[in-house]
Order: sequence, then structure tokens, then C-alpha cells
Amino acid sequence: MLSLLLCLRLWQVLLPIVLSLLTESARASEWIEYPADGTATLTHYTLPDGYIASCGCTGASTRYPTAAMSQFAYGSSTAYGPGCGRCFKLTLLNTYTSNPPFFPNVTKSVVVKVTDLCPAGGNGWCSATPGKPNKGGAYINFDLAWPSPAIPDDFFPSDAALYGYTDFGVWNVTYQSVDCLTSWPGAKSAAALGSVDNGSSVCCPANPTGNANDTCPSFSDDNGIPCVPFLLHCPSDTASVSSRMFLC
Repeated sequence: MLSLLLCLRLWQVLLPIVLSLLTESARASEWIEYPADGTATLTHYTLPDGYIASCGCTGASTRYPTAAMSQFAYGSSTAYGPGCGRCFKLTLLNTYTSNPPFFPNVTKSVVVKVTDLCPAGGNGWCSATPGKPNKGGAYINFDLAWPSPAIPDDFFPSDAALYGYTDFGVWNVTYQSVDCLTSWPGAKSAAALGSVDNGSSVCCPANPTGNANDTCPSFSDDNGIPCVPFLLHCPSDTASVSSRMFLC
């Protein structure tokens, strides 16, 4: 118990110093600079119909294929970032976590618009940083909003007879940057384009190209908001006490 108290007391002393250093480093955050086309991992999550996600895209965008993007590729730790509104063609390659890996005998692709942030933290699929890929070896993870009325229920191929289940959870994919107005199904609906009108914390361009005049800045950079995970580990007489914290 004494060692635990000493550790916690030491942390109280060091915390102001750590905060100061992190604040300084956060003024110029490093984000992942990824090529226009490449490989990534793909997971999926549930996004309710009409939900206003991190970018602030209209609720109608949820009726078309959308995805969240891993934080350090997205370019912000909260609200909007340069990834918002971008469109990508994602093509399934093979599963990652199954044993043996599953290689489908059909080619499945979907064009998605990035409307949400997949936060970094721990060793999750969205945890890649500029200096370290995720556990699948990828620097980008797309978290597909699925099930979705815009994506068939059988979009993900499977082999239940061999594996005993149908949802593999994680796929390796190729991604290709595409023009939203010509490739994303939601571009035909004016209601699915643009941002909701609720203040300054939204940014969802219809067709961002990477130029400053049509691409979102980093909300966390512009507002001096760091998001750096760190682990406090203090041993005690009977157990170890660990706490993961995020400065955001």
C-alpha cells in the first residue's frame, strides 16, 4: 500500500509537467499522410438512421454508404478534420482475424463518404499513429456504418460451414480515393450533401479535394486540443493498478 501511495503522489507532482509538455507538442500535431490509394483494415459499427456524427454531415447522409476514419488519418481528435467528406472505394481482400484467413471468391466493393471519427486508444483497430500501424499492419482503418439500408445485408462474404459464424469482424481492404460527386451514391441527393446548421463545430464538404478552399481543417489543432493516451501503472502490495488516460 505504501508503494502505491508513493507512486500516486509522484504522479501528482509530475502531472503538471506532463500536461505542459503535451500541450506544447499538441500545437503542431502529427497526422498520418496517406497515399490516395492503398491498403487498410475495415471494421464495422452501428450508426443510427439520421444520426449527426463527428463531421456534422446531414442526417440524410446515413441513408447512403458512410464510414468513420481512424483518428490519425482523419486529422483531428474531435469534431471535424481533413478526412471529413472524403470518398473512397473500398474493396474486400481477405479476413484478418479468422484462422485460416478467408479469401472470398467474389469481389465486393463499396464507395463510402467519411462522416465520422474513429478514436485512437489502446490497441484497437483505429489506434495507428504516424510511427506505428495498427495490429493489422495498416495505418488507416475504415469503420463502415453497417448494417445500412444502402449496403446489402450479404455485403460481407462468409463460409459458415467452415468457420461456424458469418461475421469476421475485420477485413483487409484496398482503398481508392474517388470523386464524391460522380462516385458516391448519396451525391444524387441534395439532402445528403453538406453540413447541418448548428454552429462552428461542423464541416462536411460535398467533394473535398485536399485544397484548403474545399477541405476541412483540423478542429483539434485549431483549438489547441491534444489527444494523447498515456498509461499510469502503480504496483501495490497485492495487485497492480493501471489507468489509461486521454488528454483531449
